[in-house]
Amino acid sequence: MKHVPKKRFFFSALFLAGMVSFLSCKDNSRLATTNITIIRQDGQEVSVVAEVADREETRNRGFMEREVIPDGTGMVFVFDRDQVLSFWMKNTPHPLSIAYIDSTGRIRDIFHMTPFSMASWTSSVSVRYALEVPQGWFEKVGVGIGDKVVIPGKTSR
Repeated sequence: MKHVPKKRFFFSALFLAGMVSFLSCKDNSRLATTNITIIRQDGQEVSVVAEVADREETRNRGFMEREVIPDGTGMVFVFDRDQVLSFWMKNTPHPLSIAYIDSTGRIRDIFHMTPFSMASWTSSVSVRYALEVPQGWFEKVGVGIGDKVVIPGKTSR
């Protein structure tokens, strides 16, 4: 049996512990969800189950590194005040559409975002919320600019 010097063993163990810690930081955990209702201009209602990103760290992470986002699901980004918002797709492999929503719940803009893009998609006006869904889902269910989004505890019908 070969003797491994203690110093070499210590540094190997330290390296391994560091790698385990680093890899565990790659957090793909899901956030708490809420059922959002979108009332189209024709009066029909569409539902989406959305994860709620309402803290700076969850808003900054968003859907980064998520490879699968099923239709009918999404993420709602909640901000404390109205502001012009800008999103990008850094480290986000799944194509997404984003709706910018004002404080009354009206969709003001919808953009289609490219995976891994560092380009910014910026709201045309000050808004309070953003809703990301799989790319093309808004069109598939007939949701458009001017539709009303009901976020429980935030916006009403």
